[in-house]
Amino acid sequence: MANYLLLYSGGAMGETQAERDAIMQAWGAWFGGLGSNLVDGGNPFSGAVKSIASNGTVSDGAVGPSANGYSVIKAESLNDAVEKAKGCPVLQSGGQVTVYETFQVM
Repeated sequence: MANYLLLYSGGAMGETQAERDAIMQAWGAWFGGLGSNLVDGGNPFSGAVKSIASNGTVSDGAVGPSANGYSVIKAESLNDAVEKAKGCPVLQSGGQVTVYETFQVM
């Protein structure tokens, strides 16, 4: 099994407290369903973003679409990780998930 980074972008947290509570319950249920395949539930990102170019130039904002959070899961393959990611609550609010396979360097 390999680890896969799920990078979240877009979506919304809900306008009312009841909507936010329902979304958080959905996240808890999804994480629970992943069981031992959940390596790191991750965290949301704040809006504070800087990018560094290869020449050392620093600019405000993300390179490409702005991400707003991540998780790390274990899966048998990239396709298996994608299937697991299809249940992610960020998708229910119009967000997207990008799945990256990671590998051990050492």
